[in-house]
Amino acid sequence: MARTSNPPVDPALDAAALLRRVGFFGLFVIVPVTAQMGRRAAVILAPIAVVLLVLASIIDGKSGPWRSVALRLLRRPAWLAGLLLVLWAALSLVWTPFPELATERLLNLIATILLTFAGYLALPERMRSANLYLVPVGTAAAAIVAILLGLFEHRLLGVPGEADGTLDRGMTLLALLIWPAVAWLRSRGRDIEALGLALLVAAALVVSPNAPPLAALAVGAVAFALTTLRPALGVSLVSLGAMGLLVAAPLLPFLARPVASALFGPLSPGALSLKVWQKVVTSEPLRLVTGHGFETALRGRIFHLLPANAPTTLLFELWYELGIVGAFAAAFALHAAIRRGGRGTPVLVPGTMAAFAAAFAIACIGVGLTVMWWLTTLTVAILTFVAVARGQFRTRRPKASQLVQHEAP
Repeated sequence: MARTSNPPVDPALDAAALLRRVGFFGLFVIVPVTAQMGRRAAVILAPIAVVLLVLASIIDGKSGPWRSVALRLLRRPAWLAGLLLVLWAALSLVWTPFPELATERLLNLIATILLTFAGYLALPERMRSANLYLVPVGTAAAAIVAILLGLFEHRLLGVPGEADGTLDRGMTLLALLIWPAVAWLRSRGRDIEALGLALLVAAALVVSPNAPPLAALAVGAVAFALTTLRPALGVSLVSLGAMGLLVAAPLLPFLARPVASALFGPLSPGALSLKVWQKVVTSEPLRLVTGHGFETALRGRIFHLLPANAPTTLLFELWYELGIVGAFAAAFALHAAIRRGGRGTPVLVPGTMAAFAAAFAIACIGVGLTVMWWLTTLTVAILTFVAVARGQFRTRRPKASQLVQHEAP
């Protein structure tokens, strides 16, 4: 009597599947939720989630031929321009007034880039839908937690200052993660759920008194709507707008200060900050070429090399620290990355442009150049979008009638 053969059980593959599931749950659910409550939650938990994904890919090898993928990725113009930016930042350590602090920050930046790169290589070439539905679930859970904290943070946490700072960071992550969540739901034909999730996140940002994330969500929504209606126009406006602002940043204070003075008064904080930016541009024009060196914007305020009300926007700090070389390299890298995102799966392109626009808006409003929680937030958003893109290999099951017609002689 023949025995029924059972498929062999491989404990290593089971362990890899468990690690990958836990990693995705941590990246898509735990990180967004805990970011609303802990100031360093994303900085601590996101690397742990990525390490779990890397271990899973090493065990079962589902990430594909990583060497060819890495070489193909490194040949792209955006990565080459980004590499030039990092090399120029490393070279600027020669003339920065804070070499030790700048070296530490540069190493942190490189470590974050390598973490993102490792996470990119560790993601499976074909993502399961069960894992990707964690993206909207985690975003919705984070929005609900943010609403509760926005309404009752003084009762729940008891320390308003710390709560506000933590919620700012959580709201920023939420303003970015909404777009891959919406893109995934739309790619599965769940437009009503996508709209409901967007409204839930908008409610969370309205309840919390944080202007930058709310402004970023509005900018992302405009980019999403425009790209949905006119895909080519939306991609062009986002890519050229970001590149143009980075390239023309030294001219912005001369154009914006009269407007700020007329609207809010010449002694308003915004007008005075723009005045500092004007003075920096006019007093040291040669520094527009080389910059003052990496990490000088933040440390310069602490050690009174810069006025305390100097702008904290990416547009100012990039030019102040790395000059024209760094600014042009960053502008080209961003432009190439946005254009590349515009050539992805059509259903994902509006969400991709919205995420780029929202992230750039937050950086321009005043996050800073190399703040670790912001870099980690970008890492989480990038890996989430890559995962969603790798879940688009098949969006619909073939109909039985089509299969019958295909098999008929």
